[in-house]
Amino acid sequence: MKNVSTDNFKKFSIMLANKLKSGFVIVEQNDKLPYAVLKKEGNKIDHISNFFICCLTLGVWSVVWIYNTQVLSKSKTILISIDEDGNTFEDKCF
Repeated sequence: MKNVSTDNFKKFSIMLANKLKSGFVIVEQNDKLPYAVLKKEGNKIDHISNFFICCLTLGVWSVVWIYNTQVLSKSKTILISIDEDGNTFEDKCF
């Protein structure tokens, strides 16, 4: 891989800092290539409160409850890197 210019590395560092501010934690990092794998834990769902709200709204809240359980409660892992052209990109890790 070519030598990474300082402008590209600065963009990479800014993107990494923004993700760290939003709650991600560095799992793996390599400044030589450069890339970083970040992870953010999912939100904990209070099922008892959601059940009572669902009962009070006659089941309408169940849509929100299912969405929270399926989407927001899962942890997220992403990769931030610089490609061969020098562009900083972010990709989901599965």
